[in-house]
Amino acid sequence: MHARTKVTVRYAETDKMGIVHHSNYPIWYEIARNDYIKMFGISYTDMENAGVMTPLLNLSCHFGIPALYEDELIIRTWVQTITAARIIFTYTVKRIEKDGSETELGYGTTEHGFVDSKTFRPTSIKKRFPKLYEDISAAVKHF
Repeated sequence: MHARTKVTVRYAETDKMGIVHHSNYPIWYEIARNDYIKMFGISYTDMENAGVMTPLLNLSCHFGIPALYEDELIIRTWVQTITAARIIFTYTVKRIEKDGSETELGYGTTEHGFVDSKTFRPTSIKKRFPKLYEDISAAVKHF
């Protein structure tokens, strides 16, 4: 199971060369990650209000073709791995071409830990949100 998040490149996201600055990709990943979690009937806000946070442990971005101002993009997001203590998301960024086809511009991953919001110590998502853990685990197995 994957999420598809649409983003239109804003002028402020481009640099002097007229291409999207690399620092925008992690922001787009965050938007897409939120959309992915919402597919399971919960939001990051719900998780945080219940005492679970997901700090970033690792980030990778691979760039191929540059995105340009006003490009319509699709960020495809899925979970590569989930354990009780961590989760790894994978992303592909594609431009929607005028003929409706999609051209891959880049891809990346983010790895997050599950921590208690008061202590910042690792916590088990399997125990704190068993249904979410089961649903995402099932989606990983069938992807």
